[in-house]
Amino acid sequence: MRPVVAMIVLLWAMVAVPTVRAASPNFGTPTLEGSFDTDLVAVQPVTIDAAPDRVEVLLTTADSVAPLVSEVPAPSRPGFRRLEYTVVSAAGPFLPNTPIRVRWRITTDGVATLGPEVRTVIEDTRFDWQTVSGDIVRVHWYEGDRAFGERALQIGERAVKETAALLGVTEDEPVDFFIYADQDKFYDALGPGTRENVGGQANADIRTMFAHIPPSSIDDAWVENVVPHELVHLVFDTAVRNPYHFPPRWLNEGLAVYLSVGYGAGDRSSVEGAARDGDLIPLDGLVGQFPTSADRFGLAYSESVSAVDFFVRTHGRDALIQLIRSYADGRTDDEAFTAAIGVDVGAFNDAWMADLGAVAPKRYGPQPAPVGEPGSIRPSTETGPGTRTWVLVAILAGIVVASMLLFVRERGRRTSRHSIVPRP
Repeated sequence: MRPVVAMIVLLWAMVAVPTVRAASPNFGTPTLEGSFDTDLVAVQPVTIDAAPDRVEVLLTTADSVAPLVSEVPAPSRPGFRRLEYTVVSAAGPFLPNTPIRVRWRITTDGVATLGPEVRTVIEDTRFDWQTVSGDIVRVHWYEGDRAFGERALQIGERAVKETAALLGVTEDEPVDFFIYADQDKFYDALGPGTRENVGGQANADIRTMFAHIPPSSIDDAWVENVVPHELVHLVFDTAVRNPYHFPPRWLNEGLAVYLSVGYGAGDRSSVEGAARDGDLIPLDGLVGQFPTSADRFGLAYSESVSAVDFFVRTHGRDALIQLIRSYADGRTDDEAFTAAIGVDVGAFNDAWMADLGAVAPKRYGPQPAPVGEPGSIRPSTETGPGTRTWVLVAILAGIVVASMLLFVRERGRRTSRHSIVPRP
């Protein structure tokens, strides 16, 4: 056989031989077990014919648009294996009532295979919960009689229906309302980062409200305030939800206070005093997390309802509703305000402060560099290794700080916290 022909035959034989790939993994029934105060462990039994290239866990929590992917050590030998992964939240312990979905993905010879999905809902198993349900709200409590639960349900149902009617949205998914009789147990459920003055918290991503209400306090006036306040946040989230931008926090909190208690004398006095003393926080300082000190924290709420009250007095309630609903289209703050009232957020802030007769507050943060004498400092045009290193360190530090701030803001943007201690 001629050499050329022999080569062709050899090549044909090599092409004709099929590539042998490992069979797809044979997944068993996965499990996902744990509670809010214990480890959440995902287990996947699987039989594999070859050592995989990669093994990953796909974790989806609440209303996340995409799973969080974590790689785990891949088995080094074929056969039956029991894959195990302890699920950890980057933001801390999972809140009770958080839905979680897990799938395993095994990649062998470049081919990825997804296993079956397993679901669970984080539970607070420390108590024997009683439940009573209305059209939208489901109240869960463990201490007190049925009349206690029905009273809380009545307040919650009214708040949701009135706010939904005002904002023109339809609430057709249930809202879970967990009531804790003990303050320490309440704080345990919300996690170690909870502020000491928090008595109620709404979490829109899991459509759940938590509150500390002893059975003896169900008829107290503050309960009629805090329950509607927190549930307003959940309806507000329905009205503005979009994948691009969430409204400033002062608008969210201001609306909740405005609809639950109005712009009361205590808030009015606090804002007027801050305006007079030059201590007012501009609205652009209230778009994310509120200050942590007690006085500035309270002032942030007072300013928020003051700004909403000014908006309604100046432009009317219909314009406020138009503003809120427009966020569902993914508009920026300036776009939303301009469409609703013809001016951007900065102009609205200036008008609100002018209405209060506010002294311009001192601005903190980065300040312009002082201008030096001409020729007093000659910039160096040389950058040695040491200079380049420090520049790189500064850039990396800036990226880390910015990432942390974005994470904190994203975590807090849709979580409302409000004290159930009677407001002054």
